Amino acid sequence: MDIQSIKQRFGIIGHSPLLDRAIDIARQVAATDITVLINGESGVGKEVFPQIIHNLSARKHGPYIAVNCGAIPEGTIDSELFGHEKGSFTGAHESRKGYFEVVSGGTVFLDEVAELPLSTQVRLLRVLETGEFMRVGSSKVIKTDVRVVAATNVDIPEAINKGKFRQDLYYRLNTVPIYIPPLRERKEDIVLLFRKFASDFAEKYRMPPLELDDSARQLLMSYRWQGNIRQLKNITEQISIIEESRVITPANLERYLPNESRDLPVLYHKENAGGEFSEREILYKVLFDMKRDIGELRKLVVDILEQGGVSHELQRDHQPMIAQLYKEYDENLAAIPRVEVQPRTEPHEFETFYSPEVMEESLSIQKKEIDLIRRAIEKHGGKRKNAARELGISERTLYRKIKEYGIN
Repeated sequence: MDIQSIKQRFGIIGHSPLLDRAIDIARQVAATDITVLINGESGVGKEVFPQIIHNLSARKHGPYIAVNCGAIPEGTIDSELFGHEKGSFTGAHESRKGYFEVVSGGTVFLDEVAELPLSTQVRLLRVLETGEFMRVGSSKVIKTDVRVVAATNVDIPEAINKGKFRQDLYYRLNTVPIYIPPLRERKEDIVLLFRKFASDFAEKYRMPPLELDDSARQLLMSYRWQGNIRQLKNITEQISIIEESRVITPANLERYLPNESRDLPVLYHKENAGGEFSEREILYKVLFDMKRDIGELRKLVVDILEQGGVSHELQRDHQPMIAQLYKEYDENLAAIPRVEVQPRTEPHEFETFYSPEVMEESLSIQKKEIDLIRRAIEKHGGKRKNAARELGISERTLYRKIKEYGIN
């Protein structure tokens, strides 16, 4: 079965390459009995992938059960998973089979597996390694044949460091990892999902479906969606019921989207009536100040190295500092987002930040950088790889700077 057929069968919406990759991995591992660990934030739809794996496997005619490990009290989780004998604890009036015994021959989906107590993790590890377990209060070993698919929204390596999760169990579960991307990593699918939910709620509540104008689409895609698909569906239902207009604008959406979850730069904003800077202008100023500060630090180090009587050993001792400054400069420069700025007929107030002194200082720093690159290339006889190592930058970055500055 191809990816598109799987999407249609299981109601998956989206064209993101990351989503397609996750589906493809699930399709490939389905034919095996390999243990799978599904990683993803809350609300991304992790529960669909165990069903894909089970229904495309040889166990598809066997039982399938989903267990929310975080919803079962710690005192009863062992009994739920492995069963118990009569009288093994207070309230155990009769023997009971656990999920691993009932689902033998099928698939067990352990959702929120990181919430399992450490004692239960030991029992689970034994099932995964030997296919054996014992009921609570029993000494009789029971064999089972189950395929385990687990899911979590927790950073398990971090939980291991805190002593909340067993490392050996993590490696046993993580035989094949599947990563489900959050909505902010598949923005091209957000509008598609909104339309699907809007259509479903229109049919459910017998009303015309919602439509988004262009600005509303951009705002929808710029939102971070911390609750992912679950949050998007919830907000779509709210808008479907409450809003009278069927054409949704940014003004409509802003009533339902918390401001703290917006991506920067904001794609939709109104100019402040009080003459204050817009969010985009503030972002530009912060980034420019950051670049200027890094430039000043680099200029200071270069001036120290060029002072009379500075030994080669001292230059060598300062080289790690220069390398670190280069790294910080490139990282911060790369972090500046590509923002489309509309042409203006008159200057904004924030343009006064770009004073002649700052521009002159930037040119001076550029001159020092060109000089450093030339000296490093000459020192290593034109070998750019060694020169890049000396400067503490990647060879690719050095090539780019040589081309940018026209250095022979």
